[in-house]
Amino acid sequence: MVTPELHPAERVARISGADVHYWTYRDDLAAGADAQDGAVGADTVLMVHGLRGTHHGLELIAAGLPDHRVVIPDLPGFGDSGPMTGQRHDVAGYAKVITELIEQVGGQRPVVLLGHSFGSIIAARVAATAPELVRRLVLVNPIATPALRGPRVLLSGLTSAYYTLGKRLPLRAGHSLLSNRWVVLAASRAMTRTKDKQLREFIDANHLRHFSRFHSPALVSETFDASTAHTVTEHADDIHLPTLLIAGESDEIAPLAGQRALAARMSDAELVVIPGVGHLVHYETPGPAAEAIQRFLGTP
Repeated sequence: MVTPELHPAERVARISGADVHYWTYRDDLAAGADAQDGAVGADTVLMVHGLRGTHHGLELIAAGLPDHRVVIPDLPGFGDSGPMTGQRHDVAGYAKVITELIEQVGGQRPVVLLGHSFGSIIAARVAATAPELVRRLVLVNPIATPALRGPRVLLSGLTSAYYTLGKRLPLRAGHSLLSNRWVVLAASRAMTRTKDKQLREFIDANHLRHFSRFHSPALVSETFDASTAHTVTEHADDIHLPTLLIAGESDEIAPLAGQRALAARMSDAELVVIPGVGHLVHYETPGPAAEAIQRFLGTP
């Protein structure tokens, strides 16, 4: 499997002391760009990746949205983006960055905001605190169940200890521990549900290439702590715009029961469950996810 050639334009914005690198896809479809006689440009879909991700992970979904301009940043401290200064690398800090980025790239209309996994918590906070900037909300594998409670508490505790150890070791040793090839592969395989060997190899290769592109063990530990301390449900009562939840049927990180409860709690939410997939909807089933998003955005 090969990532589509989308030819994005790379740009940099200075936000919260960080050089935030972001990529725009189909920039000619910018909302309001060259609009005449009252015509309205296409939606801008701004996507927020998950923990230890980069913009690359969401490109397959972007490829499935040919009628929309897409903007995907690397969150500060990950990928090509530098760390923030004077701001914590947590949900509030990242939400501030995404809010300011929307203000810079959104054009004349509110954006469609999409978040995957940890990015779903960030996106939900932005939608709740700056609703004037967001027209519709899409949450892929949204975190609706606390990581440190329920059936995953043991695994979450072990993972937390792993990140804490990485932070406490000398910088080089800590980075080596958190970037260990076999640990990354084990995590990749644990999240992958497909039986397609080629697709499994594609996912493994992407995790090995991008999963360890973080600024420092201390930064990724801080972000991991934020990912386990918060959920989308904290903002559910404050989000009153149309919201699409895309869940994996066998997602163990964001269990389906929590997704159903979240959808029922929100004032205007639709839940789409994709069968045979877990927490890697953006890699394993980007086509069905993009189709659901296209349909969602096509409704009045």
